[in-house]
Amino acid sequence: MVVFARLNAHLSFVSTFTTRPRPQPQIVRVIDLETTGSAPPAHAVCEVGWQDVALGEDGRWELYGEGGNILVNPGRLMPPVTQAIHHIRDEDVADAPYWHDVARQVLDPYPRRVALAAHRAAFEEQFCTPAFTRNADWICTWKCALRLWPDSPSFSNQVLRYWRKPYGLEHERGLPAHRAFPDAYVTAHHVRDQLNEASVAQLVEWSNEPGLLPRVRYGPDRGKEWREIEEESLVKFMTDRDPDIRFTAETEMARRRGGGHVGRATAQELLL
Repeated sequence: MVVFARLNAHLSFVSTFTTRPRPQPQIVRVIDLETTGSAPPAHAVCEVGWQDVALGEDGRWELYGEGGNILVNPGRLMPPVTQAIHHIRDEDVADAPYWHDVARQVLDPYPRRVALAAHRAAFEEQFCTPAFTRNADWICTWKCALRLWPDSPSFSNQVLRYWRKPYGLEHERGLPAHRAFPDAYVTAHHVRDQLNEASVAQLVEWSNEPGLLPRVRYGPDRGKEWREIEEESLVKFMTDRDPDIRFTAETEMARRRGGGHVGRATAQELLL
């Protein structure tokens, strides 16, 4: 009887060990906000959407889970100009929770989250403050797209969607545009593909710098790659009010002086 008791205990232990659920993978959580405007505290969040991207056992990043969205009471009336963009009305959010009640649970799935991501993340960061995010690192898919996909005709979330046609993106699930979950879902495909080209650390580093523009935005040299323009024009761009233009001009000047690069680069150069 003692032998059988020990055997049963051993089998029970083995069964418990072998059926233990696998640990959940680390994730990058992609965020999209709809708001009453672009300048807090005058403006506030009226919807948040998210979609996770996780590192698989094969070393590749893939979309993970179903994502979701929550309507948020902004505590003020919705301006008609912003209603015309996202079509969220005052009556839609009248009984919704406030941002401070939902932000932490959405933004901080700790400890699994290694970073947050958004397209033009500087906008989301205004509302997703460090107190809500536990000082999370951010990946800006706009800035990273400038580096990784410089041939794109434009770098908006939706242009990248139709230019790149990311694998697995379900068209209807990514609609309507300018609603929090569909936009986060589309952005997640860009994040996935960027993470499969460069490391989290590299994407975060690029995101912490101004945007490195592949082409000149305006003036007589509009549309040219920066390495194609005359130095006289380049010097003028180095004093531009736009930090992305200044940074790009300074980087190109550094390349001409023997360091750095801008414009087309090899995959190996991009990862250095």
